[in-house]
Amino acid sequence: MNVDGCQACDRFITVLQLISLVLLAALLVAILVKGSYLPSSQEQEKQHIHQELDQLKAGLDHLCRPCPWDWTLFQGNCYFFSTYQQAWKDSVTACKEIGAQLVVIKSDEEQSFLQQTSKKKNYTWMGLSDLKQEGRWLWVDGSLLKWRKYWSPREPNNKGDEDCAAFSDNGWTDNLCSLEQFWICKKPASTCSR
Repeated sequence: MNVDGCQACDRFITVLQLISLVLLAALLVAILVKGSYLPSSQEQEKQHIHQELDQLKAGLDHLCRPCPWDWTLFQGNCYFFSTYQQAWKDSVTACKEIGAQLVVIKSDEEQSFLQQTSKKKNYTWMGLSDLKQEGRWLWVDGSLLKWRKYWSPREPNNKGDEDCAAFSDNGWTDNLCSLEQFWICKKPASTCSR
């Protein structure tokens, strides 16, 4: 399946979930409105309606969502695209604080998805650096970079001691780790138990 197809599936699932939530909310409002117009002599009926409302609220709490609301689902993983910029090490910490890691790319499809998505924000940190040893690029999970086909032309160039990798318009680039840029966190999607 291509990246656009996966994104379309993810969007379709999200739209269906949102429609379900809107319909459930409309039902809850209808029940509340109906309950508020009952005469006081029908107090028992009103209590029954409130019990049903509580049950519906409990059901809403148990809706399965593989990723948090502000994350994007792609091929079994959840991605968080930051809305503000910070240095590379601060981005690593920010991801850890939300139970994720600065993105480690595992496939061509994932690379394509992230490259397209990050173009909207220009330079965006990924979890790749050669901080420990110049020219030895390691992901934040400790794994060694196995392929170099995504670097932009003449990159990495270590210009001015650039040790941290970022998405740029046409591929990867090395940048000064102290630069403030957007970043992407990644964590596995939750499984729904029914």
